[in-house]
Amino acid sequence: MFLRIIQDIALMSGIGILLALVMVIAQRWLSNYGELNININSKKDLTVTGGNSLLSSLSEKQIFIPSACGGRGTCGACKCKVIEGGGPLLPTEKPLLSKAEIEDHIRLACQVKIKSDIKIEIPESIFNIKRFHSEIEEIIDYTYDIKGITFKLLNGETIDFKAGQYIQLETQPYGKVKQSVVRAYSISSKPELKDRIQLIIRLVPEGICTTWVHNYLKVGDKVNFTGPYGDFYIRDTNADIIFVAGGSGQAPIKSMLEHLKEVGTDRKMSFFFGARTTKDLYLTEEMLAFEKHFNDFHYIPVLSHPEPDENWQGRIGFVMPYFKEAIRDPKNTEAYLCGSPGMIAGVTKSLVEEYSLDKDKIYYDSFG
Repeated sequence: MFLRIIQDIALMSGIGILLALVMVIAQRWLSNYGELNININSKKDLTVTGGNSLLSSLSEKQIFIPSACGGRGTCGACKCKVIEGGGPLLPTEKPLLSKAEIEDHIRLACQVKIKSDIKIEIPESIFNIKRFHSEIEEIIDYTYDIKGITFKLLNGETIDFKAGQYIQLETQPYGKVKQSVVRAYSISSKPELKDRIQLIIRLVPEGICTTWVHNYLKVGDKVNFTGPYGDFYIRDTNADIIFVAGGSGQAPIKSMLEHLKEVGTDRKMSFFFGARTTKDLYLTEEMLAFEKHFNDFHYIPVLSHPEPDENWQGRIGFVMPYFKEAIRDPKNTEAYLCGSPGMIAGVTKSLVEEYSLDKDKIYYDSFG
């Protein structure tokens, strides 16, 4: 009886191994699409290996589509027009696409698998995005959870970007994290400084990239990134400006102010910076220096939860009620916002409904 049980177990194990082997062979056979063609803008053809995502296939050919989430299908940044060969729209894409975008054949490049020849359209500006090689030159502790990281470009490389744009940082494996990930961060340095950039990165609990930056990255480390990306930049007008940011959202605002200092401006500007306590305030001296440099610039920090022992004498609560101090002509005012989606939505609603700003003049960089 015991021998029979052993034989049955051996038989079942053998069948299981055989089935697993068949599945592996079948998967490799079915996913072997061979070499396929990506036609871009009816001008450029790329030969790629089938089976991978459109996003990764383009990246391998040094064409970098924006992807703030690193291809996880959560940010909706990697939109492009797929004219032919993209397959059916996936349920993972629908929540991030408007009805008009779906009708216009817009897809998420990270969700489209290359299973046949494919024809797409992307903005010509995408071809200006490059991969850069750098060395960590400086790491500054701004607060207990925010660092400023300076990346010095290598091999004589230089970068051209508009103040307010962002790059996508490529991590390296560390600890139990065995794969590299890509995350988007706004450039905090001025575009006139072309051989290096600075990022301001806040530690996100259990965040793969921010944990790497805060706990593993060291001066002298070699790091790659791609960019520049984004359409968040100062418009060339004479309108008054309201800047609003919180946490690491101060990064693109700092870049914009440093750029305006370089080129000169007489525009009326107000910067509302939302923080929880005084421990979350940083770059205060730099902002006060801007107040001295510009003819009409005001830095306005607002704390939501100041501690009793901090003896905070400044503004408290939400930033929105204080906008009335800065807006003199709603029709001649632009707003530049950087922060969480909730903050962006709340501030935008207030500016439009309470202060009568034109929604088309509210520009933002939203991060989750």
